[in-house]
Amino acid sequence: MRMHRWAATALTCLTLSGIAAAPAFAADEPPTDYALLRAAHQGNLTETAAGRDAQKNAIAACVKKAGGVLERDHTKLDAAVRALADKFGVDLPAAPTPEQQQTLASVMAKAGTSAYDPAWLKAMDAAHTKTLAMLDHQIAEGKIAEITAGAKAARPIVAHHLAMVRGGTCHEDAVAAPSHIHAGSGGQVALADEGVPVFVAVPAMAIGGVLVAGGAFWAAGRIRRNDVR
Repeated sequence: MRMHRWAATALTCLTLSGIAAAPAFAADEPPTDYALLRAAHQGNLTETAAGRDAQKNAIAACVKKAGGVLERDHTKLDAAVRALADKFGVDLPAAPTPEQQQTLASVMAKAGTSAYDPAWLKAMDAAHTKTLAMLDHQIAEGKIAEITAGAKAARPIVAHHLAMVRGGTCHEDAVAAPSHIHAGSGGQVALADEGVPVFVAVPAMAIGGVLVAGGAFWAAGRIRRNDVR
């Protein structure tokens, strides 16, 4: 009961924070160029927070490690997205989509139970499968060369993340493999030996373990501490 209350309150904190999230894209209308940057930013916020939450709440060591990989990679990848957005004057959403936030509550409500790890892994599998399709669309249809270059460079990172959670199972060999991401010049992120900005975009999808706004993390932490008292 306490965990359900915590998840619901955390979601409320996000909802009441004045979120200016972009609407979800229809399945047959994948975003490109500027729209892709916006979706990428929302996805990176989501994945970073999802990884952080898994490190706290996952039961299996493999899932905790996978969460660490997501937090590490998406923190770096979002720096590239923000750099491109600044360059092209693109306003980025303040938080993930309502759908991503709703899924947060569903997965977080399972924290402390054996259902958390499977739910988190299943959500990550679905998210990265959709992400690969969206990156492929940008590569095929994108009009802005630099954003397309970022999508090309990001694809191996997304594929690595998917390999970690494919089929809703945590694959330890993939988790242990390096992501080959390093900080590029100008605050951007580059793939080793590629020299181009790399970002990852996760669309509105069933994704778990997400807390984005710092205030929501703070509020959730306060709620947990109060529950323990």
